[in-house]
Amino acid sequence: MTAIAVDRPRVAVDRAPFVEGLFFATVFTVTFAKLQWEVAGTMSFSDVVTAVFLVAFLVHRLERFDGTMPRAAVVTMAFFAAFLLVYLIGWFNLETAESLAQWAKGMIKFLLHFLFLIAGVALIARRGLRFYWLTLAAFVGGIAANGAYGLAQLAVAETTGGNLDEAWLQPITGGASKINIFGAIEGSFVYRVNALTGDPNHLGIEIAAAIVLLLPLYLRLERGHRYRVPLALLLAFLTIVDLATLSRSGLLGLGCGFLVLAVPYRRLLLRPMFLVPFGLLLAGLLVFVSRRANFFEQVLSSRLSTEGRGADTHFIVYSFIPDVLSQNPLFGLGLNTFSVYYEFQTGKTNFGPHSFYVASFVEYGLVGTLVFAAFIVYLFRRAGLTRRMGRALAAAGDPLAARIRPLGWGLAAALVSTMVSNVFYLTMSFYYFYVLALLAIAAPAAVAHHLADRE
Repeated sequence: MTAIAVDRPRVAVDRAPFVEGLFFATVFTVTFAKLQWEVAGTMSFSDVVTAVFLVAFLVHRLERFDGTMPRAAVVTMAFFAAFLLVYLIGWFNLETAESLAQWAKGMIKFLLHFLFLIAGVALIARRGLRFYWLTLAAFVGGIAANGAYGLAQLAVAETTGGNLDEAWLQPITGGASKINIFGAIEGSFVYRVNALTGDPNHLGIEIAAAIVLLLPLYLRLERGHRYRVPLALLLAFLTIVDLATLSRSGLLGLGCGFLVLAVPYRRLLLRPMFLVPFGLLLAGLLVFVSRRANFFEQVLSSRLSTEGRGADTHFIVYSFIPDVLSQNPLFGLGLNTFSVYYEFQTGKTNFGPHSFYVASFVEYGLVGTLVFAAFIVYLFRRAGLTRRMGRALAAAGDPLAARIRPLGWGLAAALVSTMVSNVFYLTMSFYYFYVLALLAIAAPAAVAHHLADRE
């Protein structure tokens, strides 16, 4: 248990309800991308709350002359410094005013999100395991709320042809938005739920990560546990929303994340607590699909096809990597500047790379990509440490092991799910990924705090 000791807090807990409330509000809303305003650029609701949280967190610490940080937060700060150095060096590769504007937007987002990550790790390490579970609940609750809005969005579009965003969101944000329309079959529109994310693929990838994160925790719940039925219903609900996005990247990530869990939980996956709700969900979907079999057959065929302009775009962007690396191999073209490069190549404006890995090589170069790879390794190591702590607790006969080891596996599966999905999409630069990173980094510190309190 020596690994636990390094993350033990050295300072007594000092409650700050205002700071904690802002923290939970940020975590809950990180997937609400449509809640944004065009004020000095694009400003999202979660960014505003984050800025206020960071100020409140800093003031709270300064008032108490408290500069202590757990080891995990210090390591995270080191990664922050490495990323910042890469991005600042990349600034010297900017060639146009448009590139500078895009770089500035990306830098503001990076500063807000990574500083939140550092402060969040420090806060959870100070507050302990119960605070960690509340953070996880806020994150999943925000994704579930997003999904609920998405199904309402779909119901309105299917029954009336109306736009729920126009009635609920546009009066708040002043911007135009609507559910995604994939096409039309037999005179009927094919809708893809995007909810509050702005893109159905974003929603599908985010929900997939939440499903595989929660699944091992559900599988280890004892018979009669008060959260067993609610969690089963939540997992079924999230699966339905994920399917409603028609996101190939999301389903690919979900499948790979499930494979990560299939080995350690193979016996539990064959028990009624998984097979019964899964069977009921599958049966319900089959009944629903059978009522419009021809319609859904064409939708499925279209989404499984690897031909067409949409699929070609995902592969074409990889061809840009050698060209960019031949120009700026070490530090790339500059943070958040792919759309400028793509416009220069094709004439299309405001176009993303459709792959996080393409964005990494093109915008950050070889050095930036290696730094990010090291960061990913660190996240997996923290998830692995959580599993090892769970094994140590199990060896000691501590019932807490039934929560901690599944948490470690869920975090690893969520990371794998997100990484695989980002082969053909770009969400690892989004705010939700920083919260996922926060959960991975802070888990061992939260467990260490809990064990220290019990001594």
